[in-house]
Amino acid sequence: MVEHDAPQLDAVFHALADGTRRRMLRSLRGQARSVGELAAPFRISLAAASKHIKVLERAGLVTRQIRGRTHLCYLQPQALADGEAWLREYAQFWTARLDALDTVLQADTPPSATPTREQP
Repeated sequence: MVEHDAPQLDAVFHALADGTRRRMLRSLRGQARSVGELAAPFRISLAAASKHIKVLERAGLVTRQIRGRTHLCYLQPQALADGEAWLREYAQFWTARLDALDTVLQADTPPSATPTREQP
């Protein structure tokens, strides 16, 4: 089982729980963006956008570089990879459980018992 830092993983999932922050992350996939560019698609102030970005920074999903008065934000995909690895463990668990259930159900069903439609 992969060991994960629980507070950091909590911060990642908390950050991803908000649609505005997910859209901000999506816009950072191709390139760095300023706080103003991240705020532009939303009807929010720069202060509100900055609060969202701080949540993303605390989760390790974004870093911010200050160039004069411009704050550039960069995507840090490793935090997303850590969350995905945690989810993958549970996907593997449920896949194994459902495969076992399928095996039991297949063994319990006689081969000649195929469902038929009743004719009206």
